[in-house]
Amino acid sequence: MREALRRAFECNFAEGVENGAAVCVMQRGRELCHLYAGMARPGIAWAESTLVPVFSATKPAAAACLLQAMWERGFSPMLELGELWPEFPLPRATVGQLLSHQCGLAALVEPVAWADAAAWCSAIERTCPAWCPPEHGYHPQTFGPLVEELMRRVCGMSISDFWEQRIRRPLQLDFYIGHVPESAFERIAYLQAPRLPRGGMPRDAFYQEYFNSGSSVYRAFHSITGQESAREMNTPSAWNSANPARGGVASARGLAGFYQLLPGEGESPFAPKVRQWLGTPQCRGLDKTLLQSTAFTCGAMCEPLSLFPQGSYGHAGAGGCHALVHPGSGLSFAYVMNRMQLGVLPTQRVLRLLSAVFPESA
Repeated sequence: MREALRRAFECNFAEGVENGAAVCVMQRGRELCHLYAGMARPGIAWAESTLVPVFSATKPAAAACLLQAMWERGFSPMLELGELWPEFPLPRATVGQLLSHQCGLAALVEPVAWADAAAWCSAIERTCPAWCPPEHGYHPQTFGPLVEELMRRVCGMSISDFWEQRIRRPLQLDFYIGHVPESAFERIAYLQAPRLPRGGMPRDAFYQEYFNSGSSVYRAFHSITGQESAREMNTPSAWNSANPARGGVASARGLAGFYQLLPGEGESPFAPKVRQWLGTPQCRGLDKTLLQSTAFTCGAMCEPLSLFPQGSYGHAGAGGCHALVHPGSGLSFAYVMNRMQLGVLPTQRVLRLLSAVFPESA
């Protein structure tokens, strides 16, 4: 596996799709392979400890924190949202349905800033859901405020504080959701905006809707404002935004290390029930935001492509990063980079790496 992964990693650089990147594979608490190459910033090479924003790859970690806090208080994902949040637009929907993108709140009644908690809470409560369970559609931006508000109502803490105090700091994971110390700033790679693909912009149904400012798909990706460009993301304020949907900063090792906490082997800060909830599919079918088939657990994306072994789950991040775990083998995989590409789901450079890790599924 190591040599196949190395060849695939080097091939991405040879084809010019990478500027700087790292990939890490772990199994049952042991690191099998960690590769890194390229440039983190102009004049600064990518190093073993380089960090980079990982966008939506943050979502499963945030969901795991909420589920752990709920379990500690005797709650389960079957809890109706109205029990925690009486003003929620779908009070009879469950926490599990919200975490699996079934509550139809991907696009809010009006755009709001992540930093304005009162504004996004009010906007959520005033939004008429675009669909109800069992239909689902990815909530790329609003997942953050939805999970954050639930966390505060469950235990009075933010996702960021719970993650830092209960998970990241005790385990010394190089995976931050806020609380990035100034001493780590110099380790963070600078993102590069996606290049226009050869042949122009994609013409599939999703991108036609994404670039239509009046569409629900466009509004789903622009309901939470601020830090939307690569340049904005290359700032301390973005690194410490602590947005549970897209505010994580991690190394490949830190991201793969998080997923090592989930297969159910060895010690973990997450209860067995929490790991079960995070790994059990809740919905599958046509995604009303991404306009293709997807499947979600309580906070993670089930890997829909035949390349991935059955039962694996994880999450992609904007621009191309990706992480997952395959509980059956105990393998976790994490890939991070700073040259962004268009796309929400895994791109060819990620699939090439995964085919080296899971050749039996290729």
